[in-house]
Amino acid sequence: MRIERPGPPAPRSRGTGAVEPRRGPVARLGRATRTAPGRLRLAGALLAVLTLAFGALTAVQLNARAAAAERVVRSSQPLSQAAADISRSLADADATAATGFLLAGAEPRTVRARYEEDLRYASQLISEAAGRTDSSSSLHELISSLNQQVPVYAGLVETARANNRQGYPLGGAYQRYASEQMRTVLLPTAARLSAAQDEVLADDLADARSTPWAGYALGVVALLALAWVQLTLFRRTNRVFNIGLLAATAAVLAAVLWLTVSATGAGSALQRGERDGAAPLRALNAARVDVLTARLAENLHYVSRGSSTAYAKLWSTTTDHLYATDPQRGGPAGTLAQAQALAPADARATVDQALRDYQQWNERHTAATALENQGDYQAALDATVTAEEANAPRTADAAFSAADRQLAHAALLEEGRFRDEALGVDGDLRTAAAGVAALGLAAAAAALGGLGRRLAEYR
Repeated sequence: MRIERPGPPAPRSRGTGAVEPRRGPVARLGRATRTAPGRLRLAGALLAVLTLAFGALTAVQLNARAAAAERVVRSSQPLSQAAADISRSLADADATAATGFLLAGAEPRTVRARYEEDLRYASQLISEAAGRTDSSSSLHELISSLNQQVPVYAGLVETARANNRQGYPLGGAYQRYASEQMRTVLLPTAARLSAAQDEVLADDLADARSTPWAGYALGVVALLALAWVQLTLFRRTNRVFNIGLLAATAAVLAAVLWLTVSATGAGSALQRGERDGAAPLRALNAARVDVLTARLAENLHYVSRGSSTAYAKLWSTTTDHLYATDPQRGGPAGTLAQAQALAPADARATVDQALRDYQQWNERHTAATALENQGDYQAALDATVTAEEANAPRTADAAFSAADRQLAHAALLEEGRFRDEALGVDGDLRTAAAGVAALGLAAAAAALGGLGRRLAEYR
C-alpha cells in the first residue's frame, strides 16, 4: 500500500470562504508598520543601523588617515630626506675630492676624512633605501644604479689621486672624468630618486589631511533621523522628551564634534609641518646641492688649469640660479632665494647668515679670478683652497665652508620643526576613531532603549 506524504498546509480561508494568499517579507513588513509597535520597532532598527554605521565608517576613515600620518613620520618623510641626503653627500664628496686633488701632498687629513665620510654615508643611505624598497618598484632600478656607480666613481677618484701624487698630468683628466660621471650619472639619478620620494611624501600628507566627508554625511543623516523620530513621537504622544533618544542624539552630536576637532587639528598640524618644515627643507636641500655644484665648478676650473671654460660657465650658471628671481612675478626663483623666503622664524637667522657667507664666498671667488687673469695661478689657487692664516683675508674655501655649515644647521632646524608638528597626529586620530566608534555604539544602545520603553507601554 502506498503511503502519500502530507503536503504543505492549505492556506487558511477567510470568513467568506476565500483563500488568504501567502505574504512575502515585504508584505509582512508593510503589515507590521500599520501598527504603532511595528513602526517603533522599524524606527529602532533604522536608528541602530544608522548610528552603528556612522561609528564604524568614521572609525575606518580616521584609522586610514592615522595610518597615512604614521607613514609620514616613520617612512615617507625620513626616506624623502634620506634621498636628499644622498644627493648632498655625493655632491659634497665630489667637491671635497676636487679640493683634495688641488692640495695634493698638502691635503689635510680632515679633507680626506670628509670625502670618505660622504661616500660612506651615501652608500649607507642607498643600502637602507634598497632594504625598504620592493624589488618590483620603479625606485629599485634607481637605487641599484646608484649602488653600482658609487664604487666606480670612487675608483676613478683614487686613480686620479694616485697619478696626481706622482706628478702625472693624467691625474687631472681622471679627476675631471670622475666629476663628469658624478654630474651626468650619479647626481641626476639621485635627483630622480629624491623627486620620487617627495611624491610619496606628498601623497601620504594628502591622505592624512583629507576630510572624511562620508563620515560627516552619515553623521548628519543619523542626526536627522533621530530628530525625525523624536518629532514624530512628540506629535503622536505629546511627550516632549525621550531620554534614550536624547542620549543617542547627544552621543552622535559628540561624535561629529570629536570628528571635526580631530580631523581639523590633524590637518592643521600637518599643514604647519608642510609649511614650516617640509617645504622649506626641500628648497634648502636643493640650495645645498647647488652650492656644492658651484664649489665643484670652482675647484675643477683650477684642476683643468685654464684648459677649459666649461667650469667657469658652470660656476656662472649655478650661482646665477642660486639667487635668481622670477621675471614674471618678481619673486624668488633660485634655490637659495627660495630657501630664504620659505625659512620659518627659528631658521631664518641661520639662512640669512648662510646667505652672507655665500656672498662673501662670491667676493673671494671674484678676487681669485682677478689674480688668475693677471697670470698668477698659484696666488689664485691659494686664495681659493689654502687654509686661512692669522689676520689674513678670508679664503673662498673658508667662506664656502661657513655657508655650508649654516645651511646644514638650518636643515636640522626645519626637519625638527616638521617632526614636532607631525609627531603624535596618528595617535590623536586613532584615539578619535575609537571614541567615535564607542559613541556610535552607545547611540545605538540608547536609541533602542528609548524606543523600548515606548514599546513596553503596548504590552
